[in-house]
Amino acid sequence: AAGKVITNLQNVGKQPPLILPHQLTGAAQGTVQMRIKSSQSSGERLSQTKSMVLQDPDLPPKPIARHRRNQSQHNIGGAGAAETLVVLKGEYLNKAKISDGGKKLRKNWASTWVVLETDTLLFYKDSKQEALTNLKPGCSPDGVDLCGAVVEWTTERSSRRNVVQITTSSGSEFLLQADNYPTICKWHDAIKSTADNLSKGAGGQAFGKPGIQRANSTEYLPRHGLPSKTLSLPKPAPDSPCTKEPEHRRSLIFKSSKLTYSMSDSADKNGVKNRLKKFISRRPSMKTLQEKGIIKDRVFGCHLLALCEREGTTVPKFVRQCVEAVEKRGLEADGIYRVSGNLATIQKLRFLVDQEEEFNLDDSQWEDIHVVTGALKMFFRELPEPLFPFPLFDLFVEAIKTKAGKQKVQAIKKLVLQLPKPNQDTMRVLFRHLQKILTCSRKNLMSTQGISIVFGPTLMWPELDCGNMAVNMVYQNQIVEFILIESPEIFGLEKK
Repeated sequence: AAGKVITNLQNVGKQPPLILPHQLTGAAQGTVQMRIKSSQSSGERLSQTKSMVLQDPDLPPKPIARHRRNQSQHNIGGAGAAETLVVLKGEYLNKAKISDGGKKLRKNWASTWVVLETDTLLFYKDSKQEALTNLKPGCSPDGVDLCGAVVEWTTERSSRRNVVQITTSSGSEFLLQADNYPTICKWHDAIKSTADNLSKGAGGQAFGKPGIQRANSTEYLPRHGLPSKTLSLPKPAPDSPCTKEPEHRRSLIFKSSKLTYSMSDSADKNGVKNRLKKFISRRPSMKTLQEKGIIKDRVFGCHLLALCEREGTTVPKFVRQCVEAVEKRGLEADGIYRVSGNLATIQKLRFLVDQEEEFNLDDSQWEDIHVVTGALKMFFRELPEPLFPFPLFDLFVEAIKTKAGKQKVQAIKKLVLQLPKPNQDTMRVLFRHLQKILTCSRKNLMSTQGISIVFGPTLMWPELDCGNMAVNMVYQNQIVEFILIESPEIFGLEKK
């Protein structure tokens, strides 16, 4: 009895032996005995599931790695995926599909519920609740396979901020955007990480190298939507059985012109590039085209000094024509210079002026006086350098800040006298014309403040938009309004 007690004490704490499949007989067939072991590590708990798989009795059991580093080999469908794929439950993002299989599509932004799965990016058209639960028949989401996809930030495909471009291996392109930068940054990192992990798991590598291999074939599917070289096997010997295939069987690699890659393609591309370079280098210069009369100097967008030098005047001819037409039939027009004219008609007038064709502003097609005033404002807005030159912008701002009235007038007058002759004379003609507009203010309903709001940002703006735009606009309006009120003193108009 004492020997049995000792034997039982030795066996205390021991686990029952694992019964192998070839040792099962009778009623024990079809059942598997598991060892129950409390473990603190998740890797060890996962490894115990191996004991439920019936192995071949003729093969010795393979050792199971217990180290946490080898935990990835127990993942279901791991296929060598060494990193954990990121899964995002879903969020509303702005989506636009701009290409489908290489065919460009019209960009239409739409708010979409986006869900990131282990290998697919899903776009739901329905509500958030239906996206998270079982979908109704016919409401399946659009899926994007991320294997081989390229995920990158883009600023060229859209004027919006925070835009991510996804290019699939089939050539389709998607844009994702969110107003909140941390949100779209989170999605960018998650989608890019998933695409990279899938590419590594498929055995492919980035930057155009061979990617996924088709089953029972030596063909490598292209990655990133770009053509890749097809890997071909060495040709067999003439007596090899491989050369005795029937003629009607076609090989995907050796006889298909769609899959094989020829070095002549790159040679053709280089030839096109060289021809383009030669064509561009042989192009005539702008000066030569102007001398031959192919390209004419334009009026709109031309520098004021160059335009006056070309016309032999100190005030552009088009400015004088517009001023005369407005003073002839538009002084009493309601909202003169404030009301916008028809843009198409204004552009037509601009084209005639640039082509130096003969035109008469008294013609019936320019009957609307607001078309003439709109063309005059467009002329000043499109000057490469405004009527108030860039170097004097800050000086005018400092002068308008002067509190004393007489000192302010003298400071502004001194700056006006420093302007180039074309700028000074054009400014004198324009402000004299605006003074005549004010004399009919009861009928045209235009005041000094209304005119300054129109012409402030039209006649002057800073060279660099580094300051506060609202503050600059206030100073622009104040400067124009002050010069308009004090124009007789500044330009000496009271003597005429």
